[in-house]
Amino acid sequence: MLPLIVVATPAEAERLLDLNARVVVSGVGVVAAALATARALAEQEARLVISAGIGGAYPASGLRSGELAVSAEIVQADLGAWDGERFLDFSELGLSILPDSPHAGRFSTWGYVPEVARRAGAHLGPMLTLSSVTGSAQSAAALERRFPGALTEGMEGAGVAHAALLAGVPVLEVRGVSNAVGPRDRASWRIPQALAATRRGVAAALEVWEEQER
Repeated sequence: MLPLIVVATPAEAERLLDLNARVVVSGVGVVAAALATARALAEQEARLVISAGIGGAYPASGLRSGELAVSAEIVQADLGAWDGERFLDFSELGLSILPDSPHAGRFSTWGYVPEVARRAGAHLGPMLTLSSVTGSAQSAAALERRFPGALTEGMEGAGVAHAALLAGVPVLEVRGVSNAVGPRDRASWRIPQALAATRRGVAAALEVWEEQER
C-alpha cells in the first residue's frame, strides 16, 4: 500500500508526481482537505498520510523562505470561541471534534517524524492550520503566544490529520516556507524554493517509510 500525499493545488502536486506514493489534490482549506483525504482512503488504503505543501513561517520560528518544517504536532488553531480578548479552545469549552471522546483538534503525528526532520534538514515543531491566512504582525504574535514553538501556518494540515485519525492511519505535515506569517508582501515570497523544500521533506518521509516497511 503506497503512502497517500495530500496537497492543496496542482502546482504543489507537480513536484511530487514521480515519487513512490499516491498524490491527491484536495483544493484549498481544511474542509476540502479532510473530504479529499477521507475519500482517497476509502478508495484505497494507505499506511501513511502526508499533508504537503508550502506555507508561511512564524517570525519566532527562525525559519526563512526556502527552508523546511516538519510537524511534531498538527493543530487546528482557530477551533474555539472568543470571550472578549481571550480565546477558548475546545478543551476549555468542553467540546470535541470526535463524537465519543475528547479531542481539541491537536493531532499527534507519525512516530518517525524526528528521523524525517533529521534527514531532510528540517525544523521540527507544531504546525498550525487556520481557515484564513494571518495578515498582521499582531495576529502572528498572538498565535505564537498561544502555541509556543509554532513553526508554520497552512490551511489544510488539520483536515488531513482529522481524516487520517478517523481511518487509523499515521500522519505528518511537511511544508516548505514561502514567506513570513504577517503582513501580506507577495514580492518577498519564494515559491519555487518552497516547493523544492517540500519535495525534499516528502522524499525523506518516503525514504523512512520504505525502510520501516521492509
